[in-house]
Amino acid sequence: MKKVSIIGCGWLGKPLFDKLSKTLHVECFSRDNTADDSAFWQSDIIIIAINTKDNYLSTLQKIVTLSKPESKIILMSSTSVYKEFDTDVDESAVITKTSLIKEAEDLVTGAKEQVVVLRLGGLMGDDRISGRWKSAKDFNDGYVNYIHKEDVINIVKSMIEKDITKGVYNLVAPTHPLRSEIHKKNGKDFGFALGNFEGMSKRRVLSDKLIKDLNYTFLYPNPLDFWN
Repeated sequence: MKKVSIIGCGWLGKPLFDKLSKTLHVECFSRDNTADDSAFWQSDIIIIAINTKDNYLSTLQKIVTLSKPESKIILMSSTSVYKEFDTDVDESAVITKTSLIKEAEDLVTGAKEQVVVLRLGGLMGDDRISGRWKSAKDFNDGYVNYIHKEDVINIVKSMIEKDITKGVYNLVAPTHPLRSEIHKKNGKDFGFALGNFEGMSKRRVLSDKLIKDLNYTFLYPNPLDFWN
């Protein structure tokens, strides 16, 4: 049985642990309890599901340095890597603007042979309700690039089962309604003010490669239905 270690036991990492534990030997670690002699480093698959705060790059460097050479890394990255684009974009895009996210991807892929980079869209579902922010009142309108938490978990499970060992994949629901549409619906359903909208972002991050390679059918293909 494959041994899987997840670093990051938060909003995404914990339910991912619960799902994978049904069929695999899985352990979940916080970013602070991966000591140099930890069993974490001997895992067949290491899933990195941590935020970019608190010495993010040095944490990644520690992971790629101490993990065994044959370990497969699954890095939870972000579609914010495409911030320079304002059109339809997929994994073939040439990224020219430096960012912490791109530095992180390059660090891991440059150090390990087997790396799967998952560029996650805006993570939504459960208590993460688009439009219900405590402080923000003004929004840039445009196409959303969201993904439901359950789809992320399902996709990671599928990738492990299909033994995908390298590549970059966009994890974004295939339908891209306008942010104003979602906020209007959620404001009505959950009782919050709509806020103000201006501008228009035309960036749509496409997930065609994921759908093709995994033969994947999204559980939540349309963000308008994430909270039904």
